[in-house]
Amino acid sequence: MEVILLQDIEKVGKKFEVVKVRDGYGRNYLIPKGMALLANKSNMRRLEEYRRREEARMRRLLEEARQLAGQLEDKVLKIGAKVGTSGKIFGSITNLQVANALKEQLGIEVDRRKVELPEEVKEVGVYTAVLKIHPEVDTRISFEVVAE
Repeated sequence: MEVILLQDIEKVGKKFEVVKVRDGYGRNYLIPKGMALLANKSNMRRLEEYRRREEARMRRLLEEARQLAGQLEDKVLKIGAKVGTSGKIFGSITNLQVANALKEQLGIEVDRRKVELPEEVKEVGVYTAVLKIHPEVDTRISFEVVAE
């Protein structure tokens, strides 16, 4: 059975690729879950329309990511933490706290899994986090850990 994949599927193929799969796998799993379409004449004609729409959507997402990266340039977040007498904080600052600070201070909602901290943050000071907004757009944002 030949199907048109509607998403990347590991060990099967990439999105919008026409692949040959076993009948039961296509009929009982891929098609009912919305992961693929039967590769008949009408769907093959629509394939180019799907590709064009997806390409336009990806361009729009890339442009939005670049605008967001531009907004975040030269911004410094302040994150409060409980600090001991030696300047070390109790615990550490995590990507969740950076994502929450972005939302509270700048009004920008970023998934915590897209925030990477290159080093452990265990002391008061200025650090840099990497935001992976889009597969092609990474930006850096500075944050300062201050005593509460």
